Amino acid sequence: MDGMHRPALPSTAYLDHLVAETAGRREALAGEPEHRPDGGATAGLAAAAERAADRLEPDLAEVVRRLHADPEPAFEEHRSAATLIEVLARHGVTAELGAHGVATAFRAEAGTATGPTIAICAEYDALPGIGHACGHNVIAAAGVGAFLAAREALTASDAPTGRVVLLGTPAEEGHTGKEVLARQGALEGIDAAIMVHPYGLDVADQVWLGRRLLTWTFTGRPAHASAQPYMGRNALDAATLAYQGIGLLRQQMPPVDRVHATIAEGGTRPSIITERAVVHLYARSKYPDTLRDLSRRLDDVARGAALMTGTDVEITWDDGAHPSLPVRTNRALTERWVAAQRRRGRDPLPAGVLSETLAASTDFGNFSFRVPGIHPLVQVSSPDVALHTAEFAAAAATPAAVSAAVDGAAGLAATALDYLADARLRAAVHEEFAHAGGPVDVEHHFD
Repeated sequence: MDGMHRPALPSTAYLDHLVAETAGRREALAGEPEHRPDGGATAGLAAAAERAADRLEPDLAEVVRRLHADPEPAFEEHRSAATLIEVLARHGVTAELGAHGVATAFRAEAGTATGPTIAICAEYDALPGIGHACGHNVIAAAGVGAFLAAREALTASDAPTGRVVLLGTPAEEGHTGKEVLARQGALEGIDAAIMVHPYGLDVADQVWLGRRLLTWTFTGRPAHASAQPYMGRNALDAATLAYQGIGLLRQQMPPVDRVHATIAEGGTRPSIITERAVVHLYARSKYPDTLRDLSRRLDDVARGAALMTGTDVEITWDDGAHPSLPVRTNRALTERWVAAQRRRGRDPLPAGVLSETLAASTDFGNFSFRVPGIHPLVQVSSPDVALHTAEFAAAAATPAAVSAAVDGAAGLAATALDYLADARLRAAVHEEFAHAGGPVDVEHHFD
């Protein structure tokens, strides 16, 4: 022993249980009859799109590697957007940079002006300091590849009428770029939206929580902490009481809700009663209405801490950003994705196999409550590698990441063509969307 205290290694017991439970659910499903939905595009059209995706592998590998080597954070993805537009131009596609008033967003279209329209989303921002630890370089490659593959298939003699739109959507990490685009009209004329995200497993439908950003700024009165502490009102006391209040609130929160916080400012000197303390928080929940309820309860926690300490509190929600809603997954579209992925040799896990505690957030949720959508996951790493880690960033530049981008492109292209070609599928998609509540006024949901 060298006398140094090292951080304790976390127990893997809970993760081990999750792995075992996932395997058990998967095994139980193995005995179920395989569901292969009828309809969709013709087999020839789907095969043409998948062959086109395979031919694009060199381009998609270039996207995966170039973006990974040169990561750019939210709203600063100038070189990344330029790379994607360059690849599109190489295939004869002109994209509009600065689409919908966002400098690093872009838009391209293919197909006919009449008929239904489906959007394919591409993300390409990275995490500050750790790069593409969420694999948005893979998302970008899959999105561009899907658009080009679908575009080529739409030139066939038996191609359906309709339009495919590629939306380059910046600023998902720590922001809500898709909400910005939606408020600027990006979804006008769009009937459905699809995208794919890299992960440690192939998953057709997984829980994605809604997320809000919150800042509490407590203001008290300074005083000498030894000579006249009674003349002060301690903002750090308020911040710590509020932090403890979050912990006590967790007992009454739904099991999948999440609140995490940091005390960003807590005073300048121990000898001075703290005049200002700042707490930054994320609040997450599984449904739009439960996220709204959690927001109100956190407001009460902050006001209660301020009241107990004689301080003031300023509560700022989503400053410089917008809320992210949970993802509302459309099962009818998901079935088409699964069928396409099985043709690629993948077998995505259905909803309910993975524990819903393994949940993050994405601004695609804001699209999915405006139009029907899917946000499946494609495997690039081993299941034990978590998003937003250095290990996942490394996985996002491997041959497995390139394979995932190609398979993702093929799957998205086939799903888009299924939607355009099959009126019965479209009816099922929109009937399901309406039954789930139809479009939500996302912009004013938390007013």
